[in-house]
Amino acid sequence: MKLEHIAVNVSEPALLAQWLVDNFGMRIVLSSVEAPYMHFVADASGSMIELYHNTSAPIPDYAAMSPYLLHFAFAATDIEADRRRLIEAGATPVGEITSTAAGDKLAFLRTPWHEPLQLVQRGKPL
Repeated sequence: MKLEHIAVNVSEPALLAQWLVDNFGMRIVLSSVEAPYMHFVADASGSMIELYHNTSAPIPDYAAMSPYLLHFAFAATDIEADRRRLIEAGATPVGEITSTAAGDKLAFLRTPWHEPLQLVQRGKPL
């Protein structure tokens, strides 16, 4: 089997989907203007995230949640420039860029609606 998508309950699925399109080069595959306002966004390889607002479950308090608990991770080729660009687009930094013993660079941010993001610049590709 192949993973089709990961689904996340968010406060503003349409706005977040468009922000991912504008800032990460993703594309909207499917969207709905009716509850639960699902928006499927995909990257160039076809990996998808479903963003929706389902009122039958509470939206997590992403602003208070550690990004180590949950985050969307994106590969960066120039983490410093990408982090700066995303901050200019409304993201909030969570700490500074760090490096691992393996030579990876990591940066956490939050979307304008507080969902946690991670930028990863691998020292050695996976």
